[in-house]
Amino acid sequence: MNILPHGGILVDCIAKPGELKELGKEATSLQSIVISKRVLCDLEMIAIGAFSPLKGFTDKKDYESIINNMRLANGLIWPIPITLQINEEDYQKVKNQKRIALKDESNKIVAILDLKEIYQPDLEKEAQSVYKTTDKNHPAVKYLFEAGKYYLAGDVKVLNHIYDEFPEYNLGCAKTRTAFQEKGWKRIVAFQTRNPVHRAHEYLLKVALETVDGLLLHPTMGETKGDDIPANVRMKCYQTILEKYFPENRTLLVIMPASMRYAGPKEAILHAIIRKNYGCTHFIVGRDHAGVGNYYGTYDAQKIFDEFKPEELGITTIFFEHSFWCKSCGGMASFKTCPHDSSNHVTLSGTKVREMLKNGEIPPIEFTRPEIAKILIDSMREKVTM
Repeated sequence: MNILPHGGILVDCIAKPGELKELGKEATSLQSIVISKRVLCDLEMIAIGAFSPLKGFTDKKDYESIINNMRLANGLIWPIPITLQINEEDYQKVKNQKRIALKDESNKIVAILDLKEIYQPDLEKEAQSVYKTTDKNHPAVKYLFEAGKYYLAGDVKVLNHIYDEFPEYNLGCAKTRTAFQEKGWKRIVAFQTRNPVHRAHEYLLKVALETVDGLLLHPTMGETKGDDIPANVRMKCYQTILEKYFPENRTLLVIMPASMRYAGPKEAILHAIIRKNYGCTHFIVGRDHAGVGNYYGTYDAQKIFDEFKPEELGITTIFFEHSFWCKSCGGMASFKTCPHDSSNHVTLSGTKVREMLKNGEIPPIEFTRPEIAKILIDSMREKVTM
């Protein structure tokens, strides 16, 4: 099964080798602005086709349609606007420009933006629509209210890949699709994560893998919260869990260079669309997908899919409940499959696990594999001694 990208065409906004010299020369003559790490991640996602059919940052017409209807102006499902937000100082620099250069925080030019329009969004309305809150304790809402009152819209041409960590795993959409074809996979399930894979994750991945040809382990490696586990530590965990506990010919590890928005239900829809663009036919949605704090209900990220026809979204979703080790069952289970009282269930809070790891204690094997616990303990010790 060759699943079509969202909107039918896989976007590629990376400059071709023959264009680079001329574009690079032009870029040095353009007015420029420095963009945040989150926008850099969005730029990479646009460039590699992960945000297809978007070729750049959302214009006002699409923006208003997304905020009001979860669709682009042409009717295509799209839950979160992809925006380039600037402050007053940058606005004064670019307000009369047609093309501008985008720089990273080291002042390196990374892309050229064809500036279609500049508009002022209703940030309060956007926060409520996308994040279900205007509370600045929400990390993405805080960013939204502090990054500036203007949005730049237009198509981009990216000069080089922006995300340079783990290049052998940053395949992008086209190369990942090719890898699926080479493996002969027709039914592929994707798993989104920003944490190491623990036993509950492992259980649901293996349950899903029973029904398809292959598993794409697809961690978010862009901007995350400050207290999330560092990307290099998580990568060791992913490599180890796949090597030790999954068949090599049925799994593929590819990073997703996106920023987490912690938008809960709407981010779940966006994550499904992204995996469709990568060529996956199935997508796992667990409890509290892309959540943070108490802003969303435990299963809101699953319920939101009922608002769309499956054929319109174009990817099959697999919903899982909270899973755990049941002492009476003698294995992993969920409330759908286990008849026993919760006193038989081995569950640990994230806070409790972090405390144990910090103290050099290995959590019970029913919660995490010892190899994964060792990686996390060692990383915490390194952090303390630095």
